[in-house]
Amino acid sequence: MIARYSASLLVFCFAGAFTAVAPSSAAAEEPTLGAQQWVMPRTPDGHPDLQGNWTNQTITPLQRPGGQDAVLTAEQVATIEGGRQQLIDNAAAASDPDRGPPPVGGAGFTGNVLDVGTGTYNYVYIDGGDRVAIYNGEPRSSLVTNPASGRLPAFTPEYQQRRAETREFNSQFGPYDHPENLDLALRCIMSFGSNAGPPMLPNGFYNNNYTIVQTADHIMIFTEQVHDVRIIRMGEPMPMPEHMRPWMGDSWGHWEGDTLVIETTNLSAKQANGTLVFPGGSDEMRVTERLTRVDETTINYEFTVNDPGAYTAEWGGEVPMKALDGLIYEYACHEGNYALGNILRGARYEERVEAEEAERR
Repeated sequence: MIARYSASLLVFCFAGAFTAVAPSSAAAEEPTLGAQQWVMPRTPDGHPDLQGNWTNQTITPLQRPGGQDAVLTAEQVATIEGGRQQLIDNAAAASDPDRGPPPVGGAGFTGNVLDVGTGTYNYVYIDGGDRVAIYNGEPRSSLVTNPASGRLPAFTPEYQQRRAETREFNSQFGPYDHPENLDLALRCIMSFGSNAGPPMLPNGFYNNNYTIVQTADHIMIFTEQVHDVRIIRMGEPMPMPEHMRPWMGDSWGHWEGDTLVIETTNLSAKQANGTLVFPGGSDEMRVTERLTRVDETTINYEFTVNDPGAYTAEWGGEVPMKALDGLIYEYACHEGNYALGNILRGARYEERVEAEEAERR
């Protein structure tokens, strides 16, 4: 599916954290009489087998809403999930043929629930999940666990100044003066959020799916949106030169026991600041990810973002990845990307109309 949203209309709360891995409650339970205990599948070289299709979709936001503890109560879970189900049911209800036009406006987020306005998808195309994130048996109020507040640390004064200077520079252009004014997702370069990352985070609306393939010396993580492919080289890192900044950075992996650890450097600030829902970052960003398979259907995913060029402290989080019982299809963004050209043509048309009206006056 191909989404076309204005960056100014998509707002998504982000945050994360890092804590030690503990066995999931399901994996930690003693097997009942007659039950077969789960055994970690392994590749021929003896490491945990992480291969397959996985999803990290959830309605748990990245940053913790005010007034909530880190772990939700059963009542809070019921309220949150019930509210999402009500939204889905309402959106799926038959439309009144005598209804008036919908309110003017595009799509946007309320919390991390996508509200769809005129000119965009209806809710049948949205698949952001309907359950809160359960991590090690705990229903989480946020994907952030570090800081303990569940909120992102503040930007540094220097980074805030750079952002202000960038906004001032960009103010000389109209929003549709040229393709580079548009975000990376509308240009089919990177996902609308941080699906591929790193860190790999759910975007709140759809296509939060992954395929993992591994060999002894490489790990491939294919991200459904926007057909991004991460190649993680295993072994002793041979870092890229500082000036080389590929999309998704320079990733190297190693095993710590049964946990896959991925260290990524050489990330581009253009990626961190050019997607719709990632909070931002600098060229100093370094991301550490840890993937631990804890049962047949779950990978515990942890991440830590260390970026002294943008944040006053490191931050990170925990996200459950669940086995996906289904196929992943091509996200043919470029092949069907009529919107980018139409956006620019529409802007030029408006300029011509304004010029003609000015001449008549």
